[in-house]
Amino acid sequence: MEDFKGETLSWQLREEVIELALHRPPANEMGRATLVELERFVAEVETVADRASVLIIHSLLKSGFSAGGDLHELFAYALEAGATDRGSGIRPFLELSHRLFAAIDTFPLVTIAAVHGVCFGSGFEIALVCDLIIADKTTRFCFPELRLGFIPVAGGIPRLKRDLGNGVVRDLLLTGRSISADKAMAVGLLSEVVADGQALTVARSTATQIKRYDPAARVAAKRFIKPVPEEDLRREIDIFCSLFSRPAVVSGLRKFVENRTVMPHLP
Repeated sequence: MEDFKGETLSWQLREEVIELALHRPPANEMGRATLVELERFVAEVETVADRASVLIIHSLLKSGFSAGGDLHELFAYALEAGATDRGSGIRPFLELSHRLFAAIDTFPLVTIAAVHGVCFGSGFEIALVCDLIIADKTTRFCFPELRLGFIPVAGGIPRLKRDLGNGVVRDLLLTGRSISADKAMAVGLLSEVVADGQALTVARSTATQIKRYDPAARVAAKRFIKPVPEEDLRREIDIFCSLFSRPAVVSGLRKFVENRTVMPHLP
């Protein structure tokens, strides 16, 4: 695996640890450019699985880990596509994101999300595919999608159901409220809450500890305790496509893109 610096993300492999850095301004919004580079990353990881033990995903931006999907891009697509084509036309994009997220979910590595600031929507979903989430105290987690007329669609709800009680899942999904790192720790979402700006440092220290243990046992343990919720993931895409064809979605996206506040994604 060679070091790579792209438009939206970069990576490097050092001493069995891969670091994947997100750096698409202003807030690591996830769009087609990110998926193209993430697809390349997944292919690269598969070639070095025998030389890597840990993957750390983090953000280089002060704004946070990720504000979620690229809603400007999604709005442009919704305007171009007719109502009957919106759902079916976007399905290949959704299926690609599912394949990539599922690949990271099942990597034979221990995966760590080192997060700070905003961790919303599909950014939250990237964190949820990781085995461990280490968050600094500035982090807030949120699924704001219902305010736009659809549901999270990169596996967030099925993976939350896998990891947490349904009461927490319903609250995040149905209210659109954000929760703090301390609340996320209290309900079992995080492995650790650390001081402001220390998530990556602690993730690197955790990676050093993980490397000490037998890799075969580590892979077997991960497969045992972390099943992929495949049926729920398939249903999630169907529900999103059905909702996305409605005029209410175009209206909700238009309201977002025409909002001139500095960070309109914040609840």
